[in-house]
Amino acid sequence: MFAQVVVDVVHTNVAKPFSYLIPEGMDVRPGMRVGIPLGHRQVSGIVVALSETCDVPPQRMRPIARVLDPYVTVPPHLLALAEQLAEQDHCPLAETLRLMLPAAMRTGRVQTRREATAQLAPNVDATAAAAAQKRAPKRATLLRMLADRQPHAVRELTALVASPGEALGKLAEAGLVCLSQREVFRLPYEEMESSPSVAPTMTGEQADVLRIMASALEAGQGAFLLHGVTGSGKTEVYLAMVRRVLELGRSAIILVPEIALTPQMVGWFRERFGPNTAVLHSRLTDGQRCDEWRRIRTGDAKVVIGARSAIFAPVEKLGLIVIDEEHEQTYLSDKHPRYDARRVAKSRCEREGATLLLSSATPSILSFAMAQRGDYTLVEMPHRVNGRPLPQVTVVDMRAELAAGNRSIFSQLLTQKLQACFSQGRQAMLFLNRRGYNTFVSCRHCGYVVHCPQCDVSMTLHQVEGSEKGELRCHFCGAHAPPPDVCPECGSRHIRYFGIGTQKVEEELHRLFPNVKTIRMDLDTTQKRDAHYQLLTAFREGRAQALVGTQMIAKGLDFPNVTLVGVVAADVTLNLPDYRAQERTFQLITQVAGRAGRADAPGEVVVQSYKPDHPCIIAAAAQDYRAFFTQEFQRRRAGYYPPFTVIARLLVESELHDAAEETNRRLYEMVNAYLASHPAQKRRVLMVRADEAPVVKIRGRYRYHVLLKVFEHPDAQPVLTLLGELSAGDYPLCQVYAEFDPATLI
Repeated sequence: MFAQVVVDVVHTNVAKPFSYLIPEGMDVRPGMRVGIPLGHRQVSGIVVALSETCDVPPQRMRPIARVLDPYVTVPPHLLALAEQLAEQDHCPLAETLRLMLPAAMRTGRVQTRREATAQLAPNVDATAAAAAQKRAPKRATLLRMLADRQPHAVRELTALVASPGEALGKLAEAGLVCLSQREVFRLPYEEMESSPSVAPTMTGEQADVLRIMASALEAGQGAFLLHGVTGSGKTEVYLAMVRRVLELGRSAIILVPEIALTPQMVGWFRERFGPNTAVLHSRLTDGQRCDEWRRIRTGDAKVVIGARSAIFAPVEKLGLIVIDEEHEQTYLSDKHPRYDARRVAKSRCEREGATLLLSSATPSILSFAMAQRGDYTLVEMPHRVNGRPLPQVTVVDMRAELAAGNRSIFSQLLTQKLQACFSQGRQAMLFLNRRGYNTFVSCRHCGYVVHCPQCDVSMTLHQVEGSEKGELRCHFCGAHAPPPDVCPECGSRHIRYFGIGTQKVEEELHRLFPNVKTIRMDLDTTQKRDAHYQLLTAFREGRAQALVGTQMIAKGLDFPNVTLVGVVAADVTLNLPDYRAQERTFQLITQVAGRAGRADAPGEVVVQSYKPDHPCIIAAAAQDYRAFFTQEFQRRRAGYYPPFTVIARLLVESELHDAAEETNRRLYEMVNAYLASHPAQKRRVLMVRADEAPVVKIRGRYRYHVLLKVFEHPDAQPVLTLLGELSAGDYPLCQVYAEFDPATLI
């Protein structure tokens, strides 16, 4: 027998399966990891196929050295998915296969953790044996403790009997006790206390929605878009659906857009499903991630919760995939392969006979349009649980505040509302989607702005403990430098700091309310492991009255005591050079507003804006999704933006500026040559442009792109296929990526 093996090396020289001889007696199946010789070294690989014949003479073939795992690591459905992604993204199969396994498992960095156990030997009467140990009271005690015939960890026995090792050894010699080793899983959030809970009585809306989806769930089919306002109880619908999936003997995957939401969701699901729940995301330790993956693969955990990468969880008998806050751009991978977790989920559900549920209070324009077209079944929950009202939203014109002499970060109304909130013992959340203290540093004399030497962006000032001046940081590559005392360009001392970030909001809050405890959540405060869980737990337990944060606090979180939300600067995302700027602004404002008034006390929201009359701000204040969708859909139709077109690009990156520019020019010429020779395809293309990327340099690599706007139509598929094929070409000193409707064009 012969095995076709894809080696775990991403390079064009080895971008095809290689044939290896299977030694007699070795159990090898497709999807298994194996150790194989490649040149003069040993590497790992994945078996993708078996055959009884081979074009290469057996005497010239090299044998598989060993099987790395005693089970199939990449099940057949994930093997097929990896092949599909490799074909769609025009990348080596080895690259998509890596998505299916924890990185530490591939590299062998993690060892299985084991512990010693003791168990009463078969056919031993614990009571009689203990009575016989008259001169050994410790042994008698141990025998009585092991009377339940279950294996007990020796470390647990140590907590009740001092130094039991020698006594257990004597009992084992006498044949009364069996000593062994067992694998111990490193579980995430072990400190999280979760007692079993009973599902509450469902509201009429929840029951209606569940009834609509139940038949599809039992038939293993269907794709739904659940549009429910914030606080309508969508999570309870997920829990009920997962309960039904488990009753059917199947498994479920629940995706959340932010790691910050994972602990909260894990808590809810563990209360209902206990150890049947597993977690997968990038902030776990290598050991935790590998152990959770193994629990899923062996079937010990049938409910998987995680961020984007959890869509590749190796569950068997998949019955349901839930994508919570489906509108979030974090479901799009910003690294190669550039997959969309929502599309992967749809593919998995169709391939494995499962139901897909996308859910949001603010669905993406594309998803809602697909629901109207019939690609998804639209189900709606327009009311909050128990008839609670949506929070009252007030938009403050910051131009008027400035004209009245108020130069504070906070408007007079927001300051008054904060005072009232804190005096009533309630909690408030302040949202600003920009971290740091000041957003850029500039010379007032010559206009010089401090830029990152590795990236074509301005550096942000951060306050650092133990430093009076703070530190400049690049939010793209992480470079840092001290702020200048004099201008590097003209020598002037007129250095000034502009813009505000979450650190400055927190400082202003302390100045106005010195006795109010504040928690800040942004990328700077959540670097440590379990930081999200610890910060959110502290706020939920009332150890702080104010939570300041970026978009990681804007959605999904449920704090019963929060009655006030302040959107400090609603225009931050509105002014981005992106056709989705209005959509993202509406989503963020609506989502963060939904954090207020989720219990008995009514909620209030103050939105501060320099464009209070903008249709997007007005729709968000009214929390009227359908009104916003209608106006945005018409705007995109008029401007030929998605969903009416596909925005596609070839992104060129190189450490050499001239190489990136020249490769980009060549690609532009090849695209135009193709269109000139295919008139029918050319009619489907609205625009072809070659230019620098908006941020021309990131992490020392220069970036150019060929940008296309293509009509959304089956006849245009050859053009998109061409871009994928061009991206897979060989370009000296450059990397080329094909992107379709990317999360950002920056």
